Amino acid sequence: MPRQLHLSAALDSPGRLDAGHYTALARLAERATLDFVTLDDSFAAEPSRPDALATLARTAPLTGRVGLVPTVTTTHTEPFHTSISVNTLDWVSEGRAGWLVGVSTTEAEARAFGRRPVAAEDELWAEAADAVEVAARLWDSWEDDAEIRDTATGRFIDRDKLHYIDFEGPRFSVRGPSITPRPPQGRPVVVVPVAAADLAPDASPGGRARVDAAIRHADVVLLDAPDRATRLTAATELRLRAGENLRVLARLDAALSALPDRAADERLLAELTAPGTGVDGFHLSPADASRDLAALADRIAPALRAAGLLRTGYTGRTLRDHLGLARPASRYAARPADGSPASTAAPALAEVTR
Repeated sequence: MPRQLHLSAALDSPGRLDAGHYTALARLAERATLDFVTLDDSFAAEPSRPDALATLARTAPLTGRVGLVPTVTTTHTEPFHTSISVNTLDWVSEGRAGWLVGVSTTEAEARAFGRRPVAAEDELWAEAADAVEVAARLWDSWEDDAEIRDTATGRFIDRDKLHYIDFEGPRFSVRGPSITPRPPQGRPVVVVPVAAADLAPDASPGGRARVDAAIRHADVVLLDAPDRATRLTAATELRLRAGENLRVLARLDAALSALPDRAADERLLAELTAPGTGVDGFHLSPADASRDLAALADRIAPALRAAGLLRTGYTGRTLRDHLGLARPASRYAARPADGSPASTAAPALAEVTR
C-alpha cells in the first residue's frame, strides 16, 4: 500500500480581515482532511493583514480536527510571551496548534518598535532559534500532572512539579517557569521555512542560520525547491542532519478552477503523486484560497483517497497525531540515575530579563 501524503495549505487572502472568511477556509481544509493550515503574519505596515494568531484562535472552536499554524515572529518580541500565546492556541484548539517561526528583517519594522536597529538575517535566525528553545523549555516547565485542583485543600498546583528553566543566552535570559499549564501536545508543533538554496555550500549566512534553527528545533520544514531532483537532495540532507522524525513538506502552487478542469487537476495530481521526491508531502499555496481549497476538497482529495494516498478521515485529534509525531515528555520530569530532581522546583513566578 502506498504511503499516505501529509498535506497542508496556506490560508493567506490579501485584503481579507474578517475571521469568518478564514474559518470558512479552514473548514474547507478540514473537509479535505489536510494535516494543517497556515496563516502568514509580519510586523510590516499592511492594514489588510489580520493578526494570524488571534484569527486562528477564533477559528479553533469552530473547527474540529485540522491543525492551526500561525506565523509568529520572534524579532522584537519576548519569547516568554510567544510561548504563552502559542500554548493558549494549543489549549483552545484542544491540541491542534503549531508555530510557523518568522523573523523581521526590515528597517521599517524595527522603527515601528523603536527598541533596536534592524539586524542581519543570520543574527535574527540565531535569535529565533533561542526563542524556540526558550518556548520549549517553558512548555516543559510544568510537568503533566502539576495541576492538583483539590478544592478540599485549596491546592491548585504541586509546586514541586513546576521548574525553573534557567535559560541564559546572548540575547535574553529567562528563568521561568511558565504561567500556564503544559500544552495538550506537550509541545506545539514547530514549523520552519527553508529554501533548498539555504543548504548549498555557498548559502548566505542568513540561510545557513535558518537551516541551523530548523535542524535544532523544527518538527516540520516547509521546503522551497525549484524541481523534484532538488527536493530529493534537500530533503535527504535535512533528514540526515535532523533525524527521521522531521517532516519535510515541499511548497507547491495550487491554482485550480472552480469548475472541473481536467488538465489543471491532472497537473496538480501529477506533482502530488510523483515518485522519488524525498518529501513527506506538500504545503499548498492557493492562488485564490476560497476557489482552490474548495476544488481541493471536492476533486483533488477524493482522487488522492482513491489512490490510497490520503486519509479518508482523521484518526487522531492533535496535530502531532496527524503528522505521526510522538508527544514529547517534559525534560524536567525525568530523574537522574541518582534519584535527585532533574531541576530546581520553582514557584509559579516567571522571571525574564534582557
